[in-house]
Amino acid sequence: MEDLPQGKNRLYYTQVVLRDENMPVVINGQTYYRTTEVCRIVGVSKNTLFRWLKDGVFSDIEYRDWRGWRLFTAAQVESIKTKTSHVNAVTRKS
Repeated sequence: MEDLPQGKNRLYYTQVVLRDENMPVVINGQTYYRTTEVCRIVGVSKNTLFRWLKDGVFSDIEYRDWRGWRLFTAAQVESIKTKTSHVNAVTRKS
């Protein structure tokens, strides 16, 4: 992928020319994941992810691409994965 253009042209190339909407996007050396890819990695539906974002469960900085679509960093994806793998102990009253 060394032949890809740099900057905004690189983003355009990866999103429009390659036409793979489920691949991470690299912008200025930073890898970002789209909503669909995050949901696939974490194992939740888009509705669940959007509800968590609306409810403020994840308060990290929000990133968006030139179309206004959400982008997530690898650290944000890991944070969401941690949330989904959390187990609560439930005690029963006797």
